[in-house]
Amino acid sequence: MTFLHVSLLAGAAFVAVPIVLHLIMRQRPRRLEFPALRFIERRHDANRRRLQLRHLLLLLLRAGVLALLAFALARPSIKFGGIFFGKEAPVSAALVFDTAPRMEYRHENKTRLQAAQEFGGWLLSQLPAESEIAVLDTRPAAAAAFLPDRRAAAERIERLSVAADARSLPDVLQSAVELLDRGKSPRKELYVFTDLCRGGWPERLLEKLRSRLAALKDAGLYLIDVGIAEPTNYGLEQLRLSGEVLPNGATLTVESALSCYGSPATRIVSLYLLDENDSPSKRSSESLAASSGELRPVEFRISGLEPGVHQGFIRIGDVSETQSDAAQIVGQDGLAADDVRYFTVEVKSAWRILLSAPQPVENYALFLGQALSPDVFRRRGQARFECETCELEKLPERDLSAFSAVCLLDPTPLEPAVWSRLKDYVSEGYGLGIFLGRNALPLEAFNNPTAQEVLAGKLLRQVRRPEGDVWFAPQSLQHPVLQAFRGYSETVPWQAFPVFRYWQLESVPGGTNVLVPYNDGRPALLERPLGRGRILMMTTPVSDRPNRNPWNLLPVGEAWPFVVLMNQMAVYLVGSAEVKLNYLAGDTAVLPLDASQRRQSYILSLPDGLKLPLAADLTRRELIITATEQVGNYQLQAGGEKGVKLGFSVNYAPEQTQLDRLSDEESAELLKSLNFRLARSREQIDRQMNLARVGHELFPGLILLVALLLGLELLVAERFYGR
Repeated sequence: MTFLHVSLLAGAAFVAVPIVLHLIMRQRPRRLEFPALRFIERRHDANRRRLQLRHLLLLLLRAGVLALLAFALARPSIKFGGIFFGKEAPVSAALVFDTAPRMEYRHENKTRLQAAQEFGGWLLSQLPAESEIAVLDTRPAAAAAFLPDRRAAAERIERLSVAADARSLPDVLQSAVELLDRGKSPRKELYVFTDLCRGGWPERLLEKLRSRLAALKDAGLYLIDVGIAEPTNYGLEQLRLSGEVLPNGATLTVESALSCYGSPATRIVSLYLLDENDSPSKRSSESLAASSGELRPVEFRISGLEPGVHQGFIRIGDVSETQSDAAQIVGQDGLAADDVRYFTVEVKSAWRILLSAPQPVENYALFLGQALSPDVFRRRGQARFECETCELEKLPERDLSAFSAVCLLDPTPLEPAVWSRLKDYVSEGYGLGIFLGRNALPLEAFNNPTAQEVLAGKLLRQVRRPEGDVWFAPQSLQHPVLQAFRGYSETVPWQAFPVFRYWQLESVPGGTNVLVPYNDGRPALLERPLGRGRILMMTTPVSDRPNRNPWNLLPVGEAWPFVVLMNQMAVYLVGSAEVKLNYLAGDTAVLPLDASQRRQSYILSLPDGLKLPLAADLTRRELIITATEQVGNYQLQAGGEKGVKLGFSVNYAPEQTQLDRLSDEESAELLKSLNFRLARSREQIDRQMNLARVGHELFPGLILLVALLLGLELLVAERFYGR
């Protein structure tokens, strides 16, 4: 039990006043002469005892009223469990602010972050003197430490700003709990300022946070909701591109969706491309009507892109040049952060691939060459790959670095020096495809140690299935080579392309993955990482004519699965499938450099216009950029205006801008599981703090009891003295 005014307990000394009054004003017996003295004496004794009892009862009532009044004025409070502290005792307090981009939502001309800052500034004035105060936010680099004084804490709150790559609140709260554990004051208080949106509370981190909070005994945990119950906002979902690296002549498809919170409305969504002067040029627009909770898909197609890097964005609320378009312009919504999405794509000239096979090379390379570079596409200049053939005997004479990938079609035994050269070629970051067939004899030539440093397994024997009951049977379509089949996993007619003969492997090196097995379980297509490159090995060839006792019928007939699989394999071998030009805020961007882009230094232009020098890693042939905290289009340049130009784009992660609030049931469960008290106003948090610090005040009940005792004393006194 604690007292708000301990000094007022001294008022209990006034209990002596009624005692003194009773001693002074007590009645003395009157002397009466009466014949029946014995009767009078008995009567006198009875009256005296009755008077003494009445005086004692009045004395107790009056003394009790004064003592209880003094006790009530001392403002006692009672706290069930925990440690007792005075209301003004110092505390170790941590104020945690959600600084995700969604906190930029504006309501009544005030963002949610500004509302949290105002609330936090007021809360600072309510903390007891000599308290330890820490101000934390969800920025990735925010440090967790107690500040020197209250003024430093106030300045820290005033300087808070939104972070594009904000951490989740459970992650920051764990740091706050660890800091409070080191605090000097035995009383701990943790305040969290948030909009209670679902994206800030990932379920995967809550369990660990619960165990951390349980270690904070006798702590005051407060969750202050500064969000809006029914926000109004129109935003764009994450972009989906038809590809980040496109072949020359390909059409770029940009897809997104318009989301709606609040009242239905019509919004204009426009696509812009940056021209040579980096000025946005509108290429297309679409008017969309969306209702609350609805997603309206939008798609743009752009063709005729020249080779090089192209950047752009789509946005809501286009400011058009024509009067008719201007009439459709809509006002700003509550959150501007999700009104724009940025993208970067690179259009490349055809990748050069070397197809090496025994003589006659043209016969061996016919099917694979046509699958990768069809004549009709090649004549139009739209072929994704530029295939060049080479006799296997002349392979040692070729400059392999001029090609993005090399494919060995039904190879004959190679010299150890050739295998070593292929190993070095792949280790530098290139791709190698090997299609084993009837020429893989003798086995010793392929199972020797030098060859096994390249091949994805040791050959055992040829398996013959003349009845044609073996075919490719992919089990998982997660690998980039197989992702193109995801939408057709149940309809790909692999049985229509039987395999009559293939190589069975004796052993598979560690780290080698089986991408596609046969339906009998043996490996058909394997992947082996080597250095910075990759090797794909197929245990059956793709070069046999159907009239020549073929090993399989993969390229025969309407062999669209073969064409798709070969193209996906080639894309993976040249590294295009792994080139990433679009990132989320805070990610590390890695841009590969080809032979024409290997410059020592680059200039990085940030979205805000700031330019920074950047050194390339020529050993790994890549650029690594860690400064991706800003959202927008980034550009890299080397060698002046006519030199190398690269770029990438950064967008918010989906959870950073989603305004989907936790439901009442979810909020109640969250608060209950984390032992937080919820407040939405200063009055609520003030009441919650007093309750946690000093417990339940007894003053109202004690004053009522004083009034009851005083009334009882008046009734008793009136009755006694009236007689």
